[in-house]
Amino acid sequence: MTRGKTSTSEAPTRAWVSFVGSGPGDPDLLTVRAVELLRQADVVVTEAPEHAEMVRVVLGLPEPAADEAEQPTEQVGPQIVDGGFGEDGQPLTHAARAKVVLKHAKKGLRVLRLMTGDPFVYASGPEEAQACVKAGIGFEIVPGISSVNAVPAYAGIPLTTKDHREVAVVTCDGTIDWSQYADNRTLVLLSAVGQIGEISKALVAAGRKASTPVAMTRVGTTTTQATVTSTLASIAEDARAARMAPPAVTVVGDVVDLRETLSWFETKPLFGWRVLVPRTKDQAGPLTNRLRGYGAVPEEVPTISVEPPRNPQQMDKAVRGLVEGRYEWIAFTSVNAVKAVREKFEEYGLDARAFSGLKIAAVGDKTAQAIAAWGLRADLIPSGEQSAAGLLEDWPEYDEVLDPINRVFLPRADIATENLVAGLIDLGWECDDVTAYRTVRATPPPAPTRDAIKSGKFDAVVFTSSSTVRNLVGIAGKPHPSTIIAVIGPATAKTAEEHGLRVDVLAPRPDVELLADALADFGAARRTALVEAGQPVTKPSDRKPSARSRKVRAE
Repeated sequence: MTRGKTSTSEAPTRAWVSFVGSGPGDPDLLTVRAVELLRQADVVVTEAPEHAEMVRVVLGLPEPAADEAEQPTEQVGPQIVDGGFGEDGQPLTHAARAKVVLKHAKKGLRVLRLMTGDPFVYASGPEEAQACVKAGIGFEIVPGISSVNAVPAYAGIPLTTKDHREVAVVTCDGTIDWSQYADNRTLVLLSAVGQIGEISKALVAAGRKASTPVAMTRVGTTTTQATVTSTLASIAEDARAARMAPPAVTVVGDVVDLRETLSWFETKPLFGWRVLVPRTKDQAGPLTNRLRGYGAVPEEVPTISVEPPRNPQQMDKAVRGLVEGRYEWIAFTSVNAVKAVREKFEEYGLDARAFSGLKIAAVGDKTAQAIAAWGLRADLIPSGEQSAAGLLEDWPEYDEVLDPINRVFLPRADIATENLVAGLIDLGWECDDVTAYRTVRATPPPAPTRDAIKSGKFDAVVFTSSSTVRNLVGIAGKPHPSTIIAVIGPATAKTAEEHGLRVDVLAPRPDVELLADALADFGAARRTALVEAGQPVTKPSDRKPSARSRKVRAE
């Protein structure tokens, strides 16, 4: 999406602001309407530090370039304006934030004011909307999910049950008469972390039992969510021991006991795992999305950049030969190969009709899907292992009677192995092995990331090809022995082992989503084993210091 400033002819007849609730933190909780307005917005005025990243993820925008020289010349996506802090670094007041919104709206731009939670629930939406009314600017309200109900739900705590029908929400930022909450209503306390000791004493003094269950959940709905369950008598001490800090939501009442059986988010198989995803520079994110669905915190690190071949003449000649009927087969061994040939077709003004009469082979399901997206159907996909070896197992021998042409077009990467070519020749075929694209090692990741890889701060790393193994080790070093190694197939496993890595997880088939599923199964089995052994559930990165390191620190 490329946007510039709205021209005068395109400007709306009335200035307009959309106040949109972003929910409590999980971008998946945005409403359909919120996402639609984000796509249409010229300017997004945020209020929380994480909002800019949320906009980028939701809209699929590229990550900001580390080097200013690599920044795009045209603005991609809406302009993001920090409405949380002013140029002096101080938090903006409601009035100052409203001025920022009005300034952009008066230019005739589509302004989206992104607000934490719900704009009309414990937020500055009413004040800023009134400023729009005063300025004669139209607005709309797009409700969001409030932390009041979302955070307890993510903690596995229902606010109401058939036996507990009443809920009271209390903002603990002033003098409160706690005697009015002496009954058994469920209480949802906001901004209570620093005062929880005094609040608990006041509730007990008002008549609540000291044994009343209490739960405090910080940064709820995110993969760093943490919950402490306790009682009114002990919550202050337990919260201090767990180092609970704002933002947090506290629930008081018998419904807290249901967390023991209803906790669903913090028990996800990879909850809180920091997972490294080495990838190509322009790779899509199905693997990252799948891992996030299992509760992981994926971090993508580019290890490979896919570039055109240095000498395009070989591809030009092969594509001309394809159009002229020179080949009986074309064999695609990767999605990138499909992309390279498709781009070459577009360059020549060709379309899928040029494949008429040509047989198409795909190394696996993902490659076949890329072919299908072009309007084509693969004639051959391995029935067994989805690899070059599996493709050869099912590839027919050349038959002089049945096959009018004995030549195969094989567009591949510059670093591809020769096994497929040799196998096709053994089957009687002639093969035009053509470099369709180059894989170039990416620049090293930032120093903190390299340190995290080597020191075991990542819980797992997922390798989707042999080249990602070689390039990650080359640009960042070997992952720590405590890090779980997950690989997409046998060839990648072999490369990992050649680099001294222990392979813990192998996908049943070469598919990135199945790779994520396999890692999740590993995490679930690990969690179950810890629980059955009566041990606390830890992550692979939660290592106990060795005896030697304890001795060094003691000295």
